[in-house]
Amino acid sequence: MSGIFSPGKLMLTSEYFAMDGALVLAVPTQLGQEFFFEEKDDEKSLVFWEAYHQNNPWLKAVIDYRNWKIIETNLPSGAEFILKTLKNVQALSETKFKTNFTYHLRTNLQFPADYGLGSSSTLMNNLAEWAKIDPFHLNKISLGGSGYDIAVAKEKSAVLFQSVPEIKYEKVDFNPSFKNDLIFIHLNQKQDSREGISFYRSKNKSQKLVNEFSDITRKVLLCNELENFSELMLIHEQKISDFLEIPTVTDRFFADCPVFVKSLGAWGGDFVMTSKFDGFKDYFWGKDFKTIFEWEGLISI
Repeated sequence: MSGIFSPGKLMLTSEYFAMDGALVLAVPTQLGQEFFFEEKDDEKSLVFWEAYHQNNPWLKAVIDYRNWKIIETNLPSGAEFILKTLKNVQALSETKFKTNFTYHLRTNLQFPADYGLGSSSTLMNNLAEWAKIDPFHLNKISLGGSGYDIAVAKEKSAVLFQSVPEIKYEKVDFNPSFKNDLIFIHLNQKQDSREGISFYRSKNKSQKLVNEFSDITRKVLLCNELENFSELMLIHEQKISDFLEIPTVTDRFFADCPVFVKSLGAWGGDFVMTSKFDGFKDYFWGKDFKTIFEWEGLISI
């Protein structure tokens, strides 16, 4: 079987405001999703789909793509999503699912699904690369979202990304001198990103505020000192807290933490970013947050 790989991602700036055109800085993770494929000219028009999570079987499905019907599966909801997505691939591709070939397709998500590192975006990018189609278009019609995660998966690099008025992005070299002082902590409280997006969209926002997040992103990219970076993270966190009218993660869990703590992704779940201090491991372990990554153990730059 031939294979394709897309890395996961972490969004460091702009969170929800990415959807309104705020400039985003996002970085790739070492772990991502593998995609393996084999095609057989047997005139059966079938897809044998196997999805693994960290090499453990998760979803199996047999799909008749001539009639777009699920013949068998162990997880109907997951199989329905795969059917819908592959149907979108067919519509966009010049070659895939156009004959009577049988496709044997297998995925392996290398990180726990509740990490929020991009299980869906890595799948979209892998399928798009395999089918030679636009990953942003496939993602838009299959999932929605700003598309920053697709840019990271596609480029396998840190990116500056903007979604409005049209998608544009560039690879950047974000390799701060203080990177080994940064740590990432998994809160193990997976959030529904769609609910978070819906809540954000329900609130009135100004272009001025969107521009302020873009300005923070530009300043972050130029940061050479941890002190300045920390200050920008605190400003960023407070701006979103004030806008959403919900407490920061510091207020909720880490009021006595001596350094900044910044939410990443949908607020309240997934990962937070902070910096090392004396006794930091004991501090976070004492609050029952035991999944701690250093930069070099998580980020792929």
